[in-house]
Amino acid sequence: MNTAPTFTAALVQMRTGCDVAGNIAEASRLVSEAAARGADFVMTPEMTSLLETKSERLFANTSEEKDDPTLAALCALSAAKKICLLIGSLPVKISPQKLANRSFLIAPDGGIAARYDKIHMFDVDLEGGESYRESKNFEPGRAAVIAELPWGRLGMTVCYDLRFPQLYRALAQAGADFLTVPAAFTRQTGEAHWHTLLKARAVETGCYVLAPAQGGKHECGRETFGHSLVVAPWGEIVAEAAHDEPCVVLAEIDTARIAQARTRVPSLGHDRDFTLPVVKAVRQAS
Repeated sequence: MNTAPTFTAALVQMRTGCDVAGNIAEASRLVSEAAARGADFVMTPEMTSLLETKSERLFANTSEEKDDPTLAALCALSAAKKICLLIGSLPVKISPQKLANRSFLIAPDGGIAARYDKIHMFDVDLEGGESYRESKNFEPGRAAVIAELPWGRLGMTVCYDLRFPQLYRALAQAGADFLTVPAAFTRQTGEAHWHTLLKARAVETGCYVLAPAQGGKHECGRETFGHSLVVAPWGEIVAEAAHDEPCVVLAEIDTARIAQARTRVPSLGHDRDFTLPVVKAVRQAS
């Protein structure tokens, strides 16, 4: 494995629509731009191929993995550009009734190096009538995934996973150096929590956190936050898209900073068992 201390990461920020062919063309354009600018590792956001809120149209435009046109196109592009590529996620048909929200790590030869199915489903009701039920169409994953990169180990996650710190701690304690969080955060939740949560996951784990995002008003009516972000292990933001427009964000990743952060605060080795007794209710005197 190449253990070079630095590499260039690129986050591709998109505004995915309802036309798969158009989304493939836009993703390919932005990935090619990232490669031309010297990126070694390029990442696209959650739902790279299709962002659709209507179940009938979602299933009509989704394929099994072996037939997925976005996966085929981006694997070929990765091989042509000789880059590591994270396809943030694609909706992949796994049964007539269910999809997987699946992230793919593609090797520089175009082969699939790892797959991860999003574990935590975004089933929420927000203010203003904004409501989501991801579990209606998607089957949650059941396994965390760590994959080998030329520069260290990668823990793969997707979007709403970000709110479950136990997953990230487990990945870091199992050897992850980098954590990917491809996302389609809503504008409402992104404005409130995006930066805070990503910085917290970096600080808690001593990992680089790499988060390519969807941004802007989509054809389906959904609005996402953008602000693709790279956070260093000590919690500093080292690169950010300062808006929600489609773009490429580059960051130089210095892998030495991982060990430095973990040496300064070695909390990954300080877990202790504890009990959580049931608290009895205190009744008001009559």
